[in-house]
Amino acid sequence: MSSLARPLDDRDESASRRPLPAPIDERRGTAAMTLFIATEAALFLMLFFTYFYLAPGDWRWLTEEPPKLPLALTMLAVLVTSSVVLHWAEKKERAGEPRRARAGIGATVVLGLVFVAIQIFEYRDHLKTLKPWTDAYGSIFYTLTGIHGLHVVTGLAMLVYVLCLPVLRPADRAPFSPLHNAGLYWHFVDAVWVLIVALVYVLPNLR
Repeated sequence: MSSLARPLDDRDESASRRPLPAPIDERRGTAAMTLFIATEAALFLMLFFTYFYLAPGDWRWLTEEPPKLPLALTMLAVLVTSSVVLHWAEKKERAGEPRRARAGIGATVVLGLVFVAIQIFEYRDHLKTLKPWTDAYGSIFYTLTGIHGLHVVTGLAMLVYVLCLPVLRPADRAPFSPLHNAGLYWHFVDAVWVLIVALVYVLPNLR
C-alpha cells in the first residue's frame, strides 16, 4: 500500500505546483503601463500647447481674470500627500506587510475622492463667471482641467481594483505587480496636476 501511495502523493504534489512566470511576463504589465503613460503625456502636452497657442496676443492670457489659487493649491496638497501615502504603501507591500499596504491604498483612494469633491466645488464657483462656451479661454480651461479630472477617476478605479485583489503581489499568475503599475499611473496624474497648477493657476497670477 505504501509503495502505491508514494507515487500518488508525488503526482498530487506536482499537480499542485504552478509554473514560475517568465521574466517577460512579470515586466509586461509595467511596460504596457509605461507606454500608456507616454500616450497620456503626449495628450497633455498637446493640451498645454493649445492653452498657450490660443492666448490672444500673450502667452499668459492677460485679458482674462486669473483663476483663484486657494482651491487649486488645496487640491495640489491633497494629490501630493496621496502620492507620498501611496509610495509608503508600495514600500510596505515590498516589505511583506500587506495590511499596511492596503491601508495606504485605502487612504490614497480617500484622498483622491477628496480631490474630486474639491474640483467639483471649484467648478461650481468658476461656472458663475466662466462657462466652457464663454470664449476660447473657458473652453481650454475646462478641457484641460476636466480631462485631468477624468484621469484622476481612472487612477482611482485602478487603485480600487488593486485594493480588491486577494493578494497584492501574486507570484505565479497575472496581474504581476498590480500596485506598482497602478502607482506609476497615479504618480503621473499627480505630476500633471503640478504642471497645471503652475501654468494655468499660478503663472497668470504673477502678471
